[in-house]
Amino acid sequence: MEIGAYSFGDTQRNPDGTQRSTTEAIQNLFDAIVVSDKAGLDYFAVGEHHTLEMPASSPGALIAAAAAATTQIRLGSGVSVISTDDPVRVFQQFATADAISGGRVEITAGRGSSVDSYPLFGYDLKDYDRLYEDKLELLIRINKNESVTWRGAGRPALDNLLVVPRPVAGSMPIWVGTGGNAPSSVRAGRLGLPVSYGIIGGAPHRFAPLAELYRRTAQQYGHSGPNIKVSVAALGLVAPTKKEALERFHPSWRNMSIQAGKTRGWPAPDDGAYLAQAHAPGAYYVGDPDDVAERIVHLHGYMGHVRHFLQMDIGGLPQDHFLESLTLLATEVKPRVERLLARVS
Repeated sequence: MEIGAYSFGDTQRNPDGTQRSTTEAIQNLFDAIVVSDKAGLDYFAVGEHHTLEMPASSPGALIAAAAAATTQIRLGSGVSVISTDDPVRVFQQFATADAISGGRVEITAGRGSSVDSYPLFGYDLKDYDRLYEDKLELLIRINKNESVTWRGAGRPALDNLLVVPRPVAGSMPIWVGTGGNAPSSVRAGRLGLPVSYGIIGGAPHRFAPLAELYRRTAQQYGHSGPNIKVSVAALGLVAPTKKEALERFHPSWRNMSIQAGKTRGWPAPDDGAYLAQAHAPGAYYVGDPDDVAERIVHLHGYMGHVRHFLQMDIGGLPQDHFLESLTLLATEVKPRVERLLARVS
């Protein structure tokens, strides 16, 4: 199983609680990817957000920069909000990064977990589904064909137009990112694309029926082989001890929950709920290397997923805690997961 991390960028805070610069947040994220590569982590994804707290608004640019500064780690978006972007430009940016990296780049196309990009780029939220369906279809077509003919919503038609550069292998892996609704699982299966589930609450094993629906749909549409696979993205933090992990992650989780509550109408953060989610079978992989590895393998028994990656830098988490967690994830959690899976098989 591949072990990795993802980030939307995380703006640090001063001792008085005020936010530091978004410039620093992007620099910190770049440094974290480089550290992850040197530590031996398998995968790092940059997700698209457009807020002061999460300013990684251009995953393609960050991935291209990281591609030039790393040697082995796979890089991807987590997710690219394809509904409000141009699939031609997304493909060109990631194909460029793929060329720089020597073939280590992927795209995860999703609708996004927020709606900030709709007014920013002049789209109407009521077109949410139509835009996603059409633009995903275009992205897939570009990935398969050097010259593209297409007509649909949200951008001008293409009539046998060349889209370059091409990826190192001729095409790139394209994943469907979803927060866990059944139609998205069906869509990924019907298209024969790998699916990535973002699990940010509840009991992760409740996603097992969705993974089964995805695989069953893929089979019904005649898709099999290495493209039919599942990954899981979740919140988490690794520290030398479970106690340290809980203490380090809690203020960051609380800050994020308060901020999200202002924009999404969430209730005030509940420390009891935090502790419940941070222990098995909750959705927060917060703990020491043994605890996190055992919980990843436990979920694998339900999901059969091939990649598990964590978002750690939230709510102003100190950068040193983030870098230590990434290193522990690569050097301590990853080998434990491999040993545990070997015993199961």
